[in-house]
Amino acid sequence: MPTPLTAPDVTPPVPPVPPASTNPPPAAAAPGLLAATAHLLPGLLLAGGLVAIAYGLRATFDVSVLSPLVVAIFLGMAFHNVIGTPRRAVPGVKFAMRRVLRGAIVLLGLQLTFTQVRTVGLDGMAIVVVTLVATFFVTRWLGRLVGVDPRLSELIAAGTSICGASAVIATNTVTRASDEDVAYAVACVTVFGSLSMFLYPVLAPLTGFDAHAYGLWAGSSIHEIAQVVAAAFQGGQAAGEFGTIAKLNRVILLAPLVLALGFAATRRARASGDGRRVEAPPVPWFILGFLLMIVVNSIGLIPPAATGIIAPVTTVLLAMALAAMGLETDVRKLKARGWRPLALGTLSWLFISILSFGLIWLTPRLMG
Repeated sequence: MPTPLTAPDVTPPVPPVPPASTNPPPAAAAPGLLAATAHLLPGLLLAGGLVAIAYGLRATFDVSVLSPLVVAIFLGMAFHNVIGTPRRAVPGVKFAMRRVLRGAIVLLGLQLTFTQVRTVGLDGMAIVVVTLVATFFVTRWLGRLVGVDPRLSELIAAGTSICGASAVIATNTVTRASDEDVAYAVACVTVFGSLSMFLYPVLAPLTGFDAHAYGLWAGSSIHEIAQVVAAAFQGGQAAGEFGTIAKLNRVILLAPLVLALGFAATRRARASGDGRRVEAPPVPWFILGFLLMIVVNSIGLIPPAATGIIAPVTTVLLAMALAAMGLETDVRKLKARGWRPLALGTLSWLFISILSFGLIWLTPRLMG
């Protein structure tokens, strides 16, 4: 008997279920820039608030000769050691100490031009360079003699020989000293730069210097730019302008010094050990950005109006970096450094003041 035929299956096929999407819904999309950086805000706001207080104190007590960078780091130290830096602020504080600092130093180049080098003249520039280089290396040598940690000695040497607090924090990108060492070095150069600011105008009548020579002495040996301005203009308008330009020439030399320290540290790190891999200090590439900004400003690509805005913004960013440094500084560790770093700061200050004076006094006599 034949097998009965079965009706064909006419059930419509079930459409395949699409695989679950691996992409999150729009509400759970990858966080944007604000969300990604939200953890930095508490620390940045804290450092920024301290900077605002620093500017307020300077305006209230009319101490414009005191750099906001210096006021900011001391406020940060006071906050950290009296109240304590909140844990949630730590990421933003570290970001300000590193990224904000590097960006500010790059912008610092927009305050300088290579024309300023020519204004000082070959003799003046030679005095600035010799004073800077000699002070830096003699301070490091004195640090070994007195028994100061080499990293702290290098920071004091940079701050004394170049441009105070800015040089200290820029040099530390290569030196890699502790936050306490940075704070100590900043305090050192602030104290002795302030002493020069008050003493130089008193000593000026005894030196026999004309306006240019006095301005060059102030510009080539006083630590902070604000201190140079305050001291140099006590000798008149010409002395003030020449002293400021001489000081800016020292700031330009920050770039080659930090680059040289970076390459020297890298070479030492590679040469150390017995074939083991040694982590080399990072090359401070942001210093190349600093030099590039000097070139940009020198050829006139930045309008004067923009430069007038960028300059105070740069100071605020540097102050934020130093406020953050203070928020990481333990005063008890500063006390543990003892008298030796203070003695080193004193010797370095005396050396740069006397050497610069002697070179300025001797140059016209040797040339004549």
